[in-house]
Amino acid sequence: AALAKALDAGQLAGAALDVQDPEPPDLSQPPYNDPRVLVSPHAAFVSQESLDNLRSRVARQVVARLTGKRPENVVNPEVLK
Repeated sequence: AALAKALDAGQLAGAALDVQDPEPPDLSQPPYNDPRVLVSPHAAFVSQESLDNLRSRVARQVVARLTGKRPENVVNPEVLK
């Protein structure tokens, strides 16, 4: 409701939404039916290429950790003792 109100008031030019509550949303209702709103299912990234990439990145990070290296994207390096 707040997003629809902000769009109607011109406070936002548009929105892109990935996760909704409930999932799937009722696309006939605001803000989902606004042409300035893009909606994708939470699983929109799923493709053979993305799954292959996900698996290989996880494997590389496990190998990095097991060989004493720092895995990518660690936001709390203090836990790597």
